Amino acid sequence: MVIERKDMKAEVRERLRGGEGNTEILHLVNCEKEKNIRMLAEMTLQPGCSIGTHNHDSETEYYIILSGSGIINDNGADAPVKTGDVVITGGGSSHSLCNTGDVPLVLHAVIVTY
Repeated sequence: MVIERKDMKAEVRERLRGGEGNTEILHLVNCEKEKNIRMLAEMTLQPGCSIGTHNHDSETEYYIILSGSGIINDNGADAPVKTGDVVITGGGSSHSLCNTGDVPLVLHAVIVTY
């Protein structure tokens, strides 16, 4: 199966998970039709925008940083992220992400349930 980009659902979420600004989300697949995956999306955070702190119980979220840079708060500890990095959060852990750069921070977000 091939899903063309023009057929993917796009949305903008304001203050996602209590963060700042808007998060642009392009849903790469309809996860309601997929097993053990809650999200597979491309997300864009403009400079200064963020995704607020949230937990992942009974699931793991992967952020694959495609471009840009920022700060991830991983269970209370801040760490820089940049193009090519992967962030893994699961097992009840929490995280948040902020674009601290001057260009858009683009990532793929994958949430796998178990």
